[in-house]
Amino acid sequence: QVQLVESGGGLVQAGGSLRLSCAASGSIFSINAMGWFRQAPGKQRELVATITSGGSTNYADSGKGRFTVSRDNAKNTVYLQMNSLKPEDTAVYYCNADALSLSPFSASTNYWGQGTQVTVSS
Repeated sequence: QVQLVESGGGLVQAGGSLRLSCAASGSIFSINAMGWFRQAPGKQRELVATITSGGSTNYADSGKGRFTVSRDNAKNTVYLQMNSLKPEDTAVYYCNADALSLSPFSASTNYWGQGTQVTVSS
């Protein structure tokens, strides 16, 4: 089994910054990719950013130039640095990992954290 726990959310003013963290734990065999998604009230969950073990990143247009995703493979942790936050960034941010579990064994599946609330005031 693999568990993901997000942290770092909170309330900030427009133009401020937040750094989100997501730590994976459990019977991890391997994690090739981790990423962040978000879901605002009344909207569908959408991609924010992803990163592979090799460091390749991908960003949604909404976060390009403002958000930076990074990863510490030794700690099985992914981070999301968010700068120049806008009210439109207000959402619950979810961590995601494409992982293989060792015990019990499972094929590569997507695991989700419980989410952390980010609120940007105007």
